[in-house]
Order: sequence, then C-alpha cells, then structure tokens
Amino acid sequence: MTSENHNYIDIHSNSGKSSRLVNMTLEFFRLEAAGGILLVLASGLALIVANTSLYPLYDYVFHGVQFRIGFSDLAGGNFEIRKDLLHWINDGMMAVFFLLVGLEIKRELIVGELSDRKRALLPALAAIGGMVLPAAIYLFINKSNPDGLAGWAIPCATDIAFALGVLSLLGNRVPLSLKILLTAIAIIDDLGAILIIALFYTADLHINALLFGIVPIIGLFLLNRAQIDSRVPYILMGLILWAAVLQSGVHATMAGVITALFIPLVVPDERRSPAQRLEHDLHPWVVFLILPLFGFANAGVPFDGIGFSSLLEPVTLGIVLGLVVGKQLGIFGTIWLAIKTGLCPKPEGTHWKHLYGVSILCGIGFTMSLFIGGLAFVGTDMQASVRLGVLVGSLISAVAAYLLLRSNTAKV
Repeated sequence: MTSENHNYIDIHSNSGKSSRLVNMTLEFFRLEAAGGILLVLASGLALIVANTSLYPLYDYVFHGVQFRIGFSDLAGGNFEIRKDLLHWINDGMMAVFFLLVGLEIKRELIVGELSDRKRALLPALAAIGGMVLPAAIYLFINKSNPDGLAGWAIPCATDIAFALGVLSLLGNRVPLSLKILLTAIAIIDDLGAILIIALFYTADLHINALLFGIVPIIGLFLLNRAQIDSRVPYILMGLILWAAVLQSGVHATMAGVITALFIPLVVPDERRSPAQRLEHDLHPWVVFLILPLFGFANAGVPFDGIGFSSLLEPVTLGIVLGLVVGKQLGIFGTIWLAIKTGLCPKPEGTHWKHLYGVSILCGIGFTMSLFIGGLAFVGTDMQASVRLGVLVGSLISAVAAYLLLRSNTAKV
C-alpha cells in the first residue's frame, strides 16, 4: 500500500494494520466532531431566524417553493417527482446520509470494532437498552393520547455527529476507548433506527414501484459479484433504486442503506475498495453540508405561543424524558449489568463516571429524532411539539454530559 493511502484499512495485510486503523479512527473522530459543531451552529441559526421577521422567508424557502424533476419516455408516459425544498432535503439529501451510515455499519461489522463479538456485545446491548426504555417512557406518557402514540420511536435515536462534537470539546480528558464505545453504540442505534423506519414508518405501498425496485437491486448484486471497482455504476443503480423506493411508499432513505450493502468492501488485492473510497469521499459532504442543511431546515421552531406549559404536552414531554431519562438509564443500566455479571469487560481506561457520562450523551437525538418525527406525524400539526421536545431533550443531555465528564475526569 502506498504512502498516500495510509488512512485506509488494509484488510489483507497484518503489517501496520493497527496503526492504519487508529489513524482512520482518529481522522473519523476529528471530522465528525467538526461536523457536530457546525450542526449546532446551523440549528441555532435556524432558531434565531424562526423567531425574527425573517421567518416568513424561511418558511417560504423550505415549504413554499416546489422543485420538479421528470421526463417523458418514448411511449408517451411521464415520470415526475415534485416536492418542496424541505422534502428534497429529507427524502433526497438524507438518502446520501443513510448511504454513508450504511457504509459505516458495513465496515464496522466486517473489519471494525463490531467484527469482534466480544467487543461488539457491550455497545449492542447498550444500544438496545437505549432504544427500549425511551420508547417505553414515551408510550407511558402518551398512553392517554392516541394521536401522539405514533411518535414512540422519536427518543430512541442518538445523533453521532452531535455526540462526538460534544465529546471532542473535552479533548484528552476522555480515553479513546470511550469515543469508540460511543461510536459503536450510535452506529448500532442507527441500524435500529433504520429497521424501525422500514418496519413502522412505511406509507401505503405501491406494488408496481416496489417491484420495479427489484431491477436495480439485481443490478447492484451483479455489480458486487463481478467486483466492479468503479463507484459510478453503483451510484447510478442507487439513484434508480431511490426513485423507485420513493414512489413505492417505503421511505426513500432506505435506498441509501440498500445500495451501501452491495458496494464491495473487500477486494482481491491491497487496493482501496469502492466502499472505502466512497465512505472517505462522502464524509466531508455529509458532515459539512448535508447534516448542517438538514439541521437548519428542520430546527426552525417559532416560539410564539410556546411557554413552559408547552413542555408538559404529552408528545413534547415524552420526547424530553425519553431522551434525558430513558437514554441514560437504558444505556447505563444495561452497561452496568453486563459488566457486573461478567458478560462484557469494562472498556480499557474507563471508569463508571465515564460510562455514565457517555450514557447521558447518547440522549442527544437531534438528526435522527427529527427525521423520525417528520415521518411519525407527517401531515399533522405536531411538528412544533416534536422539534421543541427534541431540541430541549438534546440540549439538556449535551450540557449535563459535558459538565459531568469535565468535572469528573482528569486529562489522560
């Protein structure tokens, strides 16, 4: 492997493998942290704009203007997708985000931390605990509110960019193993969120479009079997799949995940695989453009008519308590049981305050929580409640985790 490729994992060579893995991991952390900070700034700017005289312009840009793509075929048929800018961001650009998430999950499962069953077990159990308890708390609070029950999955998610951004502010006060644990929990959490979206937040199915989607999937399979090195045909097949999935009623972001599964990660020699190259190239676009734009488009909550009583509404309160209480108790309780029973070892260099702090930090659910909220209450007037709950719950979790980790950890 040449010197300029030192940031990629060499799957077939043991020589220098550990140092390359560490370099790639550190680069990943630096990039995600910077993106998390930019996401915070973009979301804060949206809140400011939404509460000034600029809000009508903000609302018009994201909701009032329709953008269309389409064409007519030789038989005279028409294909058209027409959406406002907010939906192009949430259905289109976020499919690229899910493509990156799919590539990260695949890498972790095949050659990363999650490829070792012993190392994967602790974050896997923690992620499950961190999804079950927030959902249970939300459902309990909304048991007498049938209209709000659809939002049960909103507090189940962890925003990896935000969480790593907060953790990065602590510098070397936290061990690398804690960052790896947080990343693994968030990645497994993302996988859980993907399954939840596919199973519970799929609209009415259009069978013809769904059947047509089989064609690009077969194409992706054949490309994978042929070990095609170029990324272009995978991307083209992914675009066709995205259009088919969008028209089928299944959420279009699933096309990104499916496409990622077929892009080869392991190649016959020491060349960088298409999946490695694509993951590396997508990172800056996702963390520095797509996620901040998503945050800016979705975080604009006008505070007119919102008071303390708004936090006590079932949907908002369920999200806040799910993120702040459910996440930390579900994750830390599971970690404590797994370690105390000897099922899993404690991550190297960490103590219980580290683990409790990172459990609170997982209550930052911003990106995926807002995304699921948009699916859960599409076409309703509950979006303000969702955004308020996600923002408040994520902010409390971020501040509490930062203060705890900073006050109880020395530089390492």
